[in-house]
Amino acid sequence: MLDGVNLAPYIDHTLLKATATAADIRQLCAEAREHAFAAVCVNPVYVPLAAAELAGSGVKVATVCGFPLGATLPGQKAVEARLSVEAGADEVDMVIHIGAALEGDWDTVEADIRAVRRAIPETVLKVIIETCYLGDEQKRAATAAAVSAGAEFVKTSTGFGTGGATVEDVRLMAEVIAGRAQIKAAGGVRTPADARAMIDAGATRLGTSGGVGLVRGEGNGSGY
Repeated sequence: MLDGVNLAPYIDHTLLKATATAADIRQLCAEAREHAFAAVCVNPVYVPLAAAELAGSGVKVATVCGFPLGATLPGQKAVEARLSVEAGADEVDMVIHIGAALEGDWDTVEADIRAVRRAIPETVLKVIIETCYLGDEQKRAATAAAVSAGAEFVKTSTGFGTGGATVEDVRLMAEVIAGRAQIKAAGGVRTPADARAMIDAGATRLGTSGGVGLVRGEGNGSGY
């Protein structure tokens, strides 16, 4: 266990609730600047605000695409991602076509990811496979599809499904990735011990709304 690790550089400080206001986003960005988190993660409508708030700070602006269901057309995801990047996003977290994954249609899953990859070729792309809905072999195949399509990260969860990241899933993904991409564990990272366990298993980013508590050594009761 990585007991002495500084958690701040691993954290994507996240606020994706429908009820988020501009004031909430400003607070999120202020906290991210104060603690030198890796990124904030906000809905696309708040990308311009977050980019302005974080200018010159070194904190990245991440946003989401096809979120949280993954059930929009590849072309729609591609346009959404491109517009977000044009608005100031440094990173995009997209949701896969979950229904296709459940049917084992990996060509469709990969084509969906590639559509977004082509739209934002110079931007960090994180692919959310929503592990809570998949069996282990489906998780392996979805992870492989994301890597094959050129994603920089494979991400466990949206935080809006029936479950979040687990250490077992992070280990499984790390085995498949074999150093070819990185892993973002999201959802359910509520304590410093949780965070360190995810990192120890192979995660290099942690998606959480409780980043401030984590770096202070406190628990986080949030669902994300």
